[in-house]
Amino acid sequence: MTLMLFLKWLFLQRQCRLGLSEGDAKFHRCDRICSSGLTSRQELQGLFFVVFLVVYMITLIGNIGMIILISISLQLQSSMYFFLSHLSFVDVWFSSKVTLKMLENLLSETKTISYVGCLVQCYFFTALVHVEVYTLAVMVFYRCMAICSPLLYGSKMSRTVCALLISVTYIYGFSVSLICTLWTYGLYFCGSFEINHFNCADPPLIKIACGGVHSKECTMIVIAGINFTYSVSVVLSSYTLIIAAVLHMCSADGRRKAFSMCGSHLTAVTMFYGTLLFMYLWRPTEESVEQGKTVAVFYPVIPMLNPMIYSLRNEDVKEAVVKAIVRET
Repeated sequence: MTLMLFLKWLFLQRQCRLGLSEGDAKFHRCDRICSSGLTSRQELQGLFFVVFLVVYMITLIGNIGMIILISISLQLQSSMYFFLSHLSFVDVWFSSKVTLKMLENLLSETKTISYVGCLVQCYFFTALVHVEVYTLAVMVFYRCMAICSPLLYGSKMSRTVCALLISVTYIYGFSVSLICTLWTYGLYFCGSFEINHFNCADPPLIKIACGGVHSKECTMIVIAGINFTYSVSVVLSSYTLIIAAVLHMCSADGRRKAFSMCGSHLTAVTMFYGTLLFMYLWRPTEESVEQGKTVAVFYPVIPMLNPMIYSLRNEDVKEAVVKAIVRET
């Protein structure tokens, strides 16, 4: 609510500023943003609505179920599952922000959102992306410590340290997102207010803007590049150390278990980072925005897959599920 009021105040200030210079500039007051939606074909909108509604329900059940399972199972009280519960929490929030608006647009004939609402949507989307990126990086760092220093990681990665790491990801993610959103607020529009997307996002907004574009474009690419490079560096360096440690293991069963644990995490990282690469590390053009819109369809799908990825290949989670079912029956 505080964020909404702050952005509303900024919007009113922006309108006053534009009103003073309307005689010299061609900028328009942008009260509402129109969305092209997922598809313009009426016969496909009902099908897409059902598909993504099912995806959203599975996402909620899977991730909320994972959070509850971790909280009630004694064998899932390690730091690894502490991070996994936060990943599930972010996935629920992220999926709700993306999917619910998509479902609303599929049912609505007037696919519009207020300018302030669009900024809020951009803010939470960017914040949750950063939180998830660094949560995934922290998880692989934890796995590196567990595999490379099994005798020391218990003291080095204590519950307090893990809580501090996850807190930093939230604080950093929401702080960076505020900066990015303020740069988005600096965009001016002088023509069409329709974005080629089903959600408010930086690239399609940049594409329809005619003022403040260069600074916003550079800021988006630089911030995305820095965060992508840093988080990928953590992931790659950690996996390099993990592979070196695993290859020196004498136990074949130990190697198999280590590779199985890392394989599930690497799958999640690859899917999420791959979708972001198409959206934010390229200069927005008609072609790149259209490609980004297509790739963004996977945003609701990835949170649905994460619980499956981490549970189907994890014996501890499967055993905890069985125990929970037996205890309830």
